[in-house]
Amino acid sequence: MISITEFNRIMASGFLPLACECCVNSDGSLRISVFEPMSGRVDLLLTRVSPEGLDSIRAISNLIGELRTEIKAGRRGFAAVGSVQGVRGAAGRI
Repeated sequence: MISITEFNRIMASGFLPLACECCVNSDGSLRISVFEPMSGRVDLLLTRVSPEGLDSIRAISNLIGELRTEIKAGRRGFAAVGSVQGVRGAAGRI
């Protein structure tokens, strides 16, 4: 995996205008939080994402695309049923 600083930079740029913060858990997995910076509303929170395979900008860009799709699906699900829908797996990384 690339450095967490570089990973954070790429992830943050991929979710603009939302904010994204990433950190490494004690077990080596990643915690990814995507939120609205003004209100603090969390749009996506993943607590145990495997860093395996996230060793290139292309791989990280693919992850960003998958997570943006999950965020959109969650918003549609919320509007349809009135409750927050869980993230199904970010392509099996959780």
